[in-house]
Amino acid sequence: MAAVSHHCPGFPMPTMTASPMRSMASLLMGLLLISMTGAAFAGKKSSELERNQYSFSAAIRWADFEGAWTMVDPVVRKAKPMTEVDFSRYEQIQGTSYRDLAVMPGPDGTALREIQIELINRNTLRQRRVRFTEVWRYDAEAKTWWISALPDFWQGK
Repeated sequence: MAAVSHHCPGFPMPTMTASPMRSMASLLMGLLLISMTGAAFAGKKSSELERNQYSFSAAIRWADFEGAWTMVDPVVRKAKPMTEVDFSRYEQIQGTSYRDLAVMPGPDGTALREIQIELINRNTLRQRRVRFTEVWRYDAEAKTWWISALPDFWQGK
């Protein structure tokens, strides 16, 4: 069967010549699509950070320090593993409040979050407030954010 031509004899085929304005519009549309893709990735990364920060703060608030420990950077967990004694110290406290004070970008693509935690010592029933700066690092391979450490409620003591 022969192919049917859409060209009618006597009528010239329209030619597509790109005007400078059309070329510029195409270029701008392409750049817009590329930037939207980048913004979508950044938005996804940002929402992943917020989701991890929320999960971490909930774990601290509900005294699930072993759960919070799983969100600590694997490099740190391997270099400084928590012992049973370390976890037993965390069992002595209960968080009563976990507030974001400031969120800011950090060096080398990290994210910093200044927090204030109110806690009660379960043995003495004393309440106190601790400020802590969380440092979050994005792991492109694992596609997740890791925190650098658990809060030090004892300031190194």
